[in-house]
Amino acid sequence: MFGNNNTVLVIGAHPDDEVLGAGGAIAKHAMTDDDVHVLIVTEGTTAQYDDEGLIEQKRADAQACADVLGVKKTHFGDLPDMRLDTVPHVDINAIIEDVCANVEPDIVYTHSRREVNRDHVAVHDSTLVATRPGSGVEMVLSYETPSSTEYAPETTGFEPTLFVDIADHLDTKINGFECYDTETREYPHPRSARALRALARTRGAASNSAAAEAFDVVRMLR
Repeated sequence: MFGNNNTVLVIGAHPDDEVLGAGGAIAKHAMTDDDVHVLIVTEGTTAQYDDEGLIEQKRADAQACADVLGVKKTHFGDLPDMRLDTVPHVDINAIIEDVCANVEPDIVYTHSRREVNRDHVAVHDSTLVATRPGSGVEMVLSYETPSSTEYAPETTGFEPTLFVDIADHLDTKINGFECYDTETREYPHPRSARALRALARTRGAASNSAAAEAFDVVRMLR
């Protein structure tokens, strides 16, 4: 999974989702010479902040985070933030399919479907369309997004089936996350550096490592 000259695509609905859910895995892939791409599906700003100038700031933050993590290229879909439920499903599919066609990933990371954020659910569903059997993608993993996944009702839960040891990459993940000035919060908020470290240690304790990220294997071809 790591260090096999893989091409990896990490898909997030908003700027910062990629590092919150899979920042340690991204750094680990990059360190082992896998090519890592990130796709951010929305512009991540207009529904939350009354300042369209922040779109460019979020892009700059995403690029700074990518540089810290070792990402080869960040792609932007620019769909409306917090309004993917108003966008036709086929339009979200098309953005993800286009990036997949250009990148030709072996491994894809995306949101879990257990989310209170409807943008995350829409991205999950469209990822499954874009990576369906025959697409060339060998593995699809879903990640948890702090301040969203754990707030979802206990219906179709996030149930980790794969843990990635990120003990050597946790600091890199935190440094990448802190590039997003508008998204960081004070502890005990889940999107704080201290809470992210605590989650990594909890996931590590569940998998006999000092720190880990948890994923659910959605599909795997071997």
